[in-house]
Amino acid sequence: MDFAWSDEQLDLQQRTIEFAKEQLNDDLTSSAPDPSFDRNLWQRCADYGVQGAYVSTDLGGRGHDILTTILLLESIGYGCRDNGLTLGLNGHMWAVLEPIYRFGSAELIEKYVPGLCDGRLIGAHGMTEAESGSNAFGLKTTATPVDGGYRLNGRKVYVGLAPVCDVALVFASTRPDRREWGLSAFVVDADSDGFNAGPPQHKMGVNGSPLGEITLHDCFVPAENRLGPEGAGASVFNHSMEWERSFIFTSHVGAMARQLDEAIAYANERRVFDQRIADFQSVSNRIADMKLRLETARLLLYRCAWLKQRNERTTLDAALAKLHISESFLESSLDAVRIHGARGYLSEFGVERDARDAAGGVIYSGTSDIQRQLIAKLLGA
Repeated sequence: MDFAWSDEQLDLQQRTIEFAKEQLNDDLTSSAPDPSFDRNLWQRCADYGVQGAYVSTDLGGRGHDILTTILLLESIGYGCRDNGLTLGLNGHMWAVLEPIYRFGSAELIEKYVPGLCDGRLIGAHGMTEAESGSNAFGLKTTATPVDGGYRLNGRKVYVGLAPVCDVALVFASTRPDRREWGLSAFVVDADSDGFNAGPPQHKMGVNGSPLGEITLHDCFVPAENRLGPEGAGASVFNHSMEWERSFIFTSHVGAMARQLDEAIAYANERRVFDQRIADFQSVSNRIADMKLRLETARLLLYRCAWLKQRNERTTLDAALAKLHISESFLESSLDAVRIHGARGYLSEFGVERDARDAAGGVIYSGTSDIQRQLIAKLLGA
């Protein structure tokens, strides 16, 4: 594995950090303690080429390889302090755009991929239900075959970007008796009759990525909007989860790098008892731990990108990356608060926001407990 960046990639990294700092922090200058979703910021990202970074140029993408795409998204996370926006971008790309790009028919790809790249369309991923969280394949949403397509009925919960989505990738059962082998995946337009996205739900953090429910009541979906053959839903879901778990925290790794730089700067600047707080071992130990978490997170992330670039599976590596990066971001966020002391606890300085944003990472896209079970199972335990 060679993770040495070319001059062109390093130039993209610096340009992207500057873009994010200058263009993606508008809400953070207001008096509100948290940002909310801003479609203008989403469009700025699309115009810069974020959402379509690795999609082929003939479909409106930038044509970057996976490693370059990961470097770009990490750089966005360093410059943009809205972890909700960056989480939404990654969820949109890896859980919605990716499976349509890989499994869609030529017609589906032509219809949706350019819009998912250029900002016209925001995608949501509808799998989780009230009674089937970690047991994803225990869903109850049904897709009943009718003339020309399917009628979907059910309710999806905890759906990222649901309140603002234009299209949703919805998983439903065409053969409930076959459990996961009876699932199918459907690309559903948000303006379809019978499709309803609820209002944003208040949550602890990542407010720049609104969360809500999707209900489907006799929602007609044409047969051509089925993703892959009937019964292939489990395979589509497993594929999308492998990509999502590999990369959904890419921008959070960039945020961890920013945290570290700011913690070092503050520890050198802040003086107590006539010396820098960086001279206190408790503070320097936290800085060392933050650096260790950052570099190990990067290695796991880059390894997943390297494997995907070689068209290899990352089931185990994705679980390791998801587990380690989510736990590391939370721990480093708490360390940053403690290093900054009372200043870190006050909302006006923005340090505590990362801690609230990081807390959800150990739950969504598969809890840390589930990742540990999956890792052990894949290792034969």
